[in-house]
Amino acid sequence: MKIPRMFIFVLTLLLLTGCRSPIYGQSVIDWVDFIMLDGKHYYGIHSGVLADDQYVGEKIGTVKFKVADNVTNTGYKIKDGDAAFHEKGTEIFQIKDHPHYIAVKDSHSTNGYRVYYSRDDIEYQWHFRDMPIDEVKAIEIYQAHLPEGNELISKLTKNEEVEAFLQLLINSEANPNFRPSTIRVDPIYYEMIFYTEDPVAYKYYMEFDGVTYYWHPSDTSILSDEIEMFIGEN
Repeated sequence: MKIPRMFIFVLTLLLLTGCRSPIYGQSVIDWVDFIMLDGKHYYGIHSGVLADDQYVGEKIGTVKFKVADNVTNTGYKIKDGDAAFHEKGTEIFQIKDHPHYIAVKDSHSTNGYRVYYSRDDIEYQWHFRDMPIDEVKAIEIYQAHLPEGNELISKLTKNEEVEAFLQLLINSEANPNFRPSTIRVDPIYYEMIFYTEDPVAYKYYMEFDGVTYYWHPSDTSILSDEIEMFIGEN
């Protein structure tokens, strides 16, 4: 049966108007965590936290516009005062003696602030391979993702404890094909904070599936059960 041309035209028009087409610059945008201030792009340090609020300096600006949930045009040009996820009016602070860092208050972050670095000035330097092992002076271990927030369960400050814990991480065995056990509905999550003299402490996660402790320095890596000496049995 020959389909009338008018029917084809109407059907095509309905299909075009019934979806959000990239042709019109509208789409769901997966924003990275950023703040633009004084012409510079600052990006969230996802594997680092503020070491101590004593490092927080003067207020240097405020967020003027939150782009997430408000911008769907892929052609949108980021402007000064824009932030990916912070609400308008969020205060922005300098980090003392570190002009390439800024911070905003964040109740969900360890020590109360989220830290950002200027990618225009420095490279990302908070991978585990970047951490100066010999300069780590303290380690905090939190049980993470609890309904009431993270809970501090262990703090290591003695040199021998710090060195032993770090050695367990260094000796972990990469196993990118590892699949967690299903004994538990969800694994237990731990947040590990490593303090040096820098205002940004290093942050990494560890998990326990009921059988195995593992973490993700790059590829998934399996940890020795000796790690329980530092966090207690589950």
